[in-house]
Amino acid sequence: MDADDSLAKITSKLDAFVEQRDWNQFHSIKNLVASISIEAAELSETVQWSNPTTTDAKADPQLTEQIAHETADVMMYCLRLCSVMGFDPVEIMNNKFEINAEKYPAELVRGSSAKYTTYE
Repeated sequence: MDADDSLAKITSKLDAFVEQRDWNQFHSIKNLVASISIEAAELSETVQWSNPTTTDAKADPQLTEQIAHETADVMMYCLRLCSVMGFDPVEIMNNKFEINAEKYPAELVRGSSAKYTTYE
């Protein structure tokens, strides 16, 4: 990862891209949230009828590209939502790490995929 490509720089680049195309008028909270969901569904679609291992997926250049493109779409819409809402993406992720650390203490959940409500 290039150190010059910070989330702040990517967000600024994305905001400029949107501004140049006069797309701010379409970037309501509802539309951005819906777009995240739609792009996440397109990401799911890349493996909808298969269950490749990581090794298998990385060995398939077409699948790797599809997953990368759809992942980028999800992340760009998430960053755009952060920009519109005035969220610092790093700050909100760090806050969520703290919340999840409390909900999922390592000593209680290690090796388990159970939801936190099963051991509260």
